Amino acid sequence: MLAKYMRKSWKESIGDKSRLAALRGQSTVERVERPSRIGRAHSLGYKAKQGFVVLDVKVKKGKRKRPKVHGGRKPSKAGRFFSLGKSGQVVAEEKAARHYHNLEVLGSYFIAEDGVSKWFEVVMVDKHHPSIRSDSDISWILERQHRGRAFRGLTPAGKRGRGLLGRGRGSEKVRPSYSASFRKKGK
Repeated sequence: MLAKYMRKSWKESIGDKSRLAALRGQSTVERVERPSRIGRAHSLGYKAKQGFVVLDVKVKKGKRKRPKVHGGRKPSKAGRFFSLGKSGQVVAEEKAARHYHNLEVLGSYFIAEDGVSKWFEVVMVDKHHPSIRSDSDISWILERQHRGRAFRGLTPAGKRGRGLLGRGRGSEKVRPSYSASFRKKGK
């Protein structure tokens, strides 16, 4: 019941102009004291204890624009706008991981947007903090295979972009794995 009202209050604050003005004044990656969507942060594994870090990350909207090449080319062949091939949320997680390279990305969620930018809140974990090492709920992140999760598409946003997570509850993955489709073609 409480989560419902928390979601409702967050949805009402999306168009808050003072909040957007504050976000615009921040740098691209900015550490914040506490999550703005506490319920969503908890669903990703956030706990209000030492070792957890929450960041606001700004990402530009729109396609990637390549600089114009001057001289000696047919203009119709000068394709300059390309979609990135990954979502803005994945880009935000990668930016956060590059900025705080000693932390590991748990996940992220949308918080605001205007005509130029989108903002995501990224939840990160300090693997070397004693309170994280002793916590059995999150200590799985210490294992070697969880290194560099944001860059390998292992966060929820990365898996969604790779077609491994469906949208509904208990849904199947969207596509078979590459190895499964290779085996299928081989027969």
